[in-house]
Amino acid sequence: MSRDYANRKPKSAAKAGKGARSSKRKTSSSNMPLIPWLLAIVLVSGFGYFLWTIKGSSEDVAPAVNTAAKSTTTDKQTTKAAVAPKDPNELPPKPQEEWTYLEELENKRVEVDVPNSGVVSSGLYQMQCGSFRQESQANEMKARIAFMGMEAQVKRSEGTNGVWYRVVLGPFESKRDGERGRHKMQKAGINTCQIWLWQ
Repeated sequence: MSRDYANRKPKSAAKAGKGARSSKRKTSSSNMPLIPWLLAIVLVSGFGYFLWTIKGSSEDVAPAVNTAAKSTTTDKQTTKAAVAPKDPNELPPKPQEEWTYLEELENKRVEVDVPNSGVVSSGLYQMQCGSFRQESQANEMKARIAFMGMEAQVKRSEGTNGVWYRVVLGPFESKRDGERGRHKMQKAGINTCQIWLWQ
């Protein structure tokens, strides 16, 4: 007769195991519901205290709003315009700027002393546009200037370097007149003109 010792459980050990498990369940189940109940009571009482504290503040604000609404409706009926309470953060109205210098500038006169003769000239001016060794070259430039409507002269001068033929325009009463002539020459492609005092 063979016995199966692997599947066989001792009776005393099985009973002892069942008893230990049931005792653990009983002790844990008896302690467990106490903590959630205490937590629920604390939360409910805290919520109730919160409602009780805000109850008084809402009653104080509501009458103030109601009286303000009543006063604005009566004002609208009588004056057709509601007067809003002033905001402490509201900026004052923009000041009107008064500029006095505009009127002063419009009525201001600037006086400048100008001599009767105009620009005081230091003498007569001449404009030299070329200097050549050969007289034919000087006469050629004189002809080009004549085609532009200006009159030039060819002057012969002797110096340490020999004989030179200068093409001269003028005399001009002021340097400004000479500058006008020089600009006219530059437009025609003659860029060698220089202005000096008349000699």
